[in-house]
Amino acid sequence: MDLWQLQIFCKVVDLKSFSRAGRAVHLSQPTVSSHIKDLEEHFGCRLIDRLAKEAVPSKAGRLLYEYAMRMIALRNEAESAIAEFNGRIKGNLDVGGSTIPGTYVLPSLIGEFRSKFPDVSIHLAIADTRQTVDAVVSGKLEVGVVGAVSSHSEISQIRLADDELCLAVPAAHRWSPKKQITANQLFSEPFLLREEGSGTQKTIQSSFYSAGLNIEELTVVARIGSTEAIRQAIKNGMGISILSAIAVSEDVSAGKVKTLSIQGLNLKRAFYLIHHRYRSLSPLSQTFIEFIQNRKQL
Repeated sequence: MDLWQLQIFCKVVDLKSFSRAGRAVHLSQPTVSSHIKDLEEHFGCRLIDRLAKEAVPSKAGRLLYEYAMRMIALRNEAESAIAEFNGRIKGNLDVGGSTIPGTYVLPSLIGEFRSKFPDVSIHLAIADTRQTVDAVVSGKLEVGVVGAVSSHSEISQIRLADDELCLAVPAAHRWSPKKQITANQLFSEPFLLREEGSGTQKTIQSSFYSAGLNIEELTVVARIGSTEAIRQAIKNGMGISILSAIAVSEDVSAGKVKTLSIQGLNLKRAFYLIHHRYRSLSPLSQTFIEFIQNRKQL
């Protein structure tokens, strides 16, 4: 057993596929299968179950996965610490981003960071806010940027930048000429919602609650798992939704979507940089956090 085999094993678990894991680590599927077989022979038990079209960890595999992720993280920490000792910033860093900051904010920041520190390799994992928080708590990620405050006791969060949600409607919608509507008008329209766990959804629920409105009374025609999919649904006339102004800025510029404010709802929020409150940060993570904090605007 070696760290390389454990890294391959974790890729199979993360991607739920031998072939996708192979592409991620630049190995053939038979080679990936061979490494997993070696690990299973080493531990004397099955680690991966092949179910239908997915590869999922067995009970023993889930146990190994937690240890393997910690071992890989410790290796990365050691490499970045020695590189820092030698006067260099080098190593691998896994960063998480919830949908809006992960899609529209972090890519450019990561590009600038790598221009300054070209020996750093960064993997950006985009998920919803709840999943990103869970990944930081479990140690799978050291750093994340999310669009809602976390109440988790093990999460430390730093306010980075402000964001504002707005009502997005198709360009041909009858409200398109307006600049503002009332909150009560929302209940008469087909509405598109993000799934539970998203920072956007959490902000919407909080704003409705503060205004004395019941979000369950909206005419919800679909709950959709990504902001991008909601954008497409709006443009195709499926319904209206409340989204980050950042997410629909290109559609607004192209004249495909119109944004309105909503009287009676406070739709302001912030992006937060998060890390584990009780785990020591690697030198590379600390450098990345300092870099983001020193930016005057995101």
